[in-house]
Amino acid sequence: MGFPAVVRKDFRDSVRSFWLQFTTAIFVVFAVGLASIQWIPVMYQSSPVETSTLALLNSMRQPTVFMVPLISLIVAYDTVVGERESGSLRLLLGLPNSRAAVVFGKFVGRTGVITVSILVGYACAALIAFATYESFDAGIFVRYTLLTVFYGTVYVALATGFSAGMQSRQRAFVGAGGLYALVILLWDVLLFVLQMVIYGQEIPENGLPDWFKFIGMLNPSTAFMHAARAVIPEYREITFYPEGTAFYLDDWVGFAILFCWGAIPLVLGYLWFERTDLQ
Repeated sequence: MGFPAVVRKDFRDSVRSFWLQFTTAIFVVFAVGLASIQWIPVMYQSSPVETSTLALLNSMRQPTVFMVPLISLIVAYDTVVGERESGSLRLLLGLPNSRAAVVFGKFVGRTGVITVSILVGYACAALIAFATYESFDAGIFVRYTLLTVFYGTVYVALATGFSAGMQSRQRAFVGAGGLYALVILLWDVLLFVLQMVIYGQEIPENGLPDWFKFIGMLNPSTAFMHAARAVIPEYREITFYPEGTAFYLDDWVGFAILFCWGAIPLVLGYLWFERTDLQ
């Protein structure tokens, strides 16, 4: 059977279970809604809503940061452990398939689900913007779309790592949910607490040191925005971060941080799965 067959099987299973259709519908509604926001009546000001590529990216910025990780984690958290609980994993490994083929094949299969969903949803948004906006730069939007796919892939890798390393769906779900809460909801709170512990209420005269700014950048959502600034210079107009002189605060470092967030849990999950007695 091998790696390609595992990828095909996992993708087909996602289609049969309506995961692909469900996630695609969510991204279509999400992207089309934000692209169409120009028609929402302005209740408190007389100026029209700006219609440009950058305005669309600004509308999509925070929803993307919150929604893409959530959907990716939900899609992939039980991809390995689900088959383990149902007993079908033994059959899958007996065809024969290596454990590496199972883990990485399922990662690629679920990545395919997220990729198709994002591409379809964002393509619908691009059509609306192209047809109705005052200005629309397809090159910028394509780069942002591909970066969003990469961002979703990171969280699929995280969830697949949890799924491979856990012994039950419940544990994998709690692990993925706890991670989401940490990076999306609690990171800034913990960073503020750390700042208060070290510096109190008075920020140093020269500002926070570069190493402290780097801790904030280690958040994958922040790293995503830095990566966007690296490939879309115009993105700097809608994102503002403390400047620093250290090389590790360069926007391109965001790609390295995202890669580590995806690769390390996936590899660790595989290594744990490789040593696990499935009996």
